[in-house]
Amino acid sequence: MTIKDEIHNTERTGFLVAALYHFTPLPGFETLQGQIQAFCEEHGVKGTLLLAEEGINGTIAGRDNDIAAVLSFLRAIPELASLEHKESRAAEMPFHRMKVRLKREIVTMGVEGIDPLTSVGTYVEPRDWNDLISDPDTIVIDTRNDYETAIGIFRGAVDPHTKTFREFPDWVRNNTGLHNKPKIAMYCTGGIRCEKATAFMKAEGFEDVFHLKGGILKYLEEVPENESLWDGACFVFDERVSVTHGLKEGEHVLCRACRHPLTPEEANDPAYEDGVSCPYCIEERSAEDRERYRERQKQVELAQSRGKAHIGR
Repeated sequence: MTIKDEIHNTERTGFLVAALYHFTPLPGFETLQGQIQAFCEEHGVKGTLLLAEEGINGTIAGRDNDIAAVLSFLRAIPELASLEHKESRAAEMPFHRMKVRLKREIVTMGVEGIDPLTSVGTYVEPRDWNDLISDPDTIVIDTRNDYETAIGIFRGAVDPHTKTFREFPDWVRNNTGLHNKPKIAMYCTGGIRCEKATAFMKAEGFEDVFHLKGGILKYLEEVPENESLWDGACFVFDERVSVTHGLKEGEHVLCRACRHPLTPEEANDPAYEDGVSCPYCIEERSAEDRERYRERQKQVELAQSRGKAHIGR
């Protein structure tokens, strides 16, 4: 076996993870829920897909052929024919079940009239991103939430410290200094939040607005680590918790009490108890809360010992 074959086989082990979104008018999206759910379950694919009148968003995982089958099924829907996705790998199945959910928005900003199909920022390829964010005339904004930015961020980026994406519009409106430079460059995990964030910025009067095409995930996939301006790891919404350059699985674990990602050092802190508490939430939860979490964790571990996934996980 050649080295090339060994690398190829290594890359195909485990599970294929497909992150996707597509803004498109999706009339009758409610009728798609059952069809997509059934098809995914038939192929053993797990994850979460959100459907709304404005399109589809989500991440799924499974064996390579099964993911390919689901993507083909989705693209057979006329409105989703041009659906794009990003791939990475996971050593273990990163989801416990399959969920297809109906939503008002596929990414919730809560501002009426923001439509990425009519107004959006300029896409910047990962290979061109470093030049843009190194330009002194550019303000770089991370549109993610505080628990995501806590473990990784682009060098020199502004962190809004938002708890949810709904807080982002008010943060923009309250920061008049954002008008001090002519260019705004924005980024998020996979690109979807920036679709709405850049559309919102343009509606607020910002003209030269740019966003990283494919998000952090595409940047980490394509830009060599020795050329990278990314510091840390990227939070992902599955059991891998984080990924690093080359989309390798990171070392973070997740606090099951508050959902905050933890470094190996934080996971060794006396305040950390799996499923119960961590340094970020131990002072915010009561003893009664922790006892309830502790009982839930026992049920999770019992289910795992039986080879089953506990719904509370």
